[in-house]
Amino acid sequence: MHRIVTYRRPNWDTQPDYLYPLYRSTVKRAPTKPLVLVPQTLTEVTGPLFGRDEVAPGENDLTRQHAGEPIGERMYVSGRVLDENGRPLPDTLIEIWQANAAGRYRHAVDNHDAPLDPNFTGCGRALTNAEGRYQFKTIKPGAYPWRNHYNAWRPAHIHFSVFGTGLPQRLVTQMYFPGDPLLPYDPMLTGIQDEKARARLVADFDWERTVPEHALAYRFDIVLRGRDATPPEK
Repeated sequence: MHRIVTYRRPNWDTQPDYLYPLYRSTVKRAPTKPLVLVPQTLTEVTGPLFGRDEVAPGENDLTRQHAGEPIGERMYVSGRVLDENGRPLPDTLIEIWQANAAGRYRHAVDNHDAPLDPNFTGCGRALTNAEGRYQFKTIKPGAYPWRNHYNAWRPAHIHFSVFGTGLPQRLVTQMYFPGDPLLPYDPMLTGIQDEKARARLVADFDWERTVPEHALAYRFDIVLRGRDATPPEK
């Protein structure tokens, strides 16, 4: 059974610019003509849907996917997925992917000369509970060069993909870490003109969820739609 919903258009004041010359990839892919808003039909507001049987227990622990433990700083990332009115969104599928502690992805096109970790794949999945809460256990990713400009380095970050209840309901965004000195130099982040919107992509250190002698913790809440919406990556 499909649930019919009506989608609202995003608040553009808080979204990253399509064209931001300092982020060179946008020059090639940004639209050169006014956007055409396509009317929504039944196809856009119905399935496929992701159910509880899609995610196996333990998929949210990226440190237990191989025979040995990955190298790096262990940490927990948790938070809530909320709508624009602060209501929790249960049974929401979240996927994450990230570089390892040395700043390298386990991907064929990543030719950075940093080492791979045989015990770290760098991706996981979770479903939010009745209160919209999720949690991942992982390794803090490292920074890496990305050739956007001279001496360009991406700050440590984790990619998030949040799936909704219909085909066009998907948010892909990034979570950054507080105090990272690379943040002011990252065009993917500075391309978001609204200062408060940029700040929503930086996680909060979570002392209460830190596990003594084992792992630090960070909190990253995700808000869908409205003026406080979590900005997507472009």
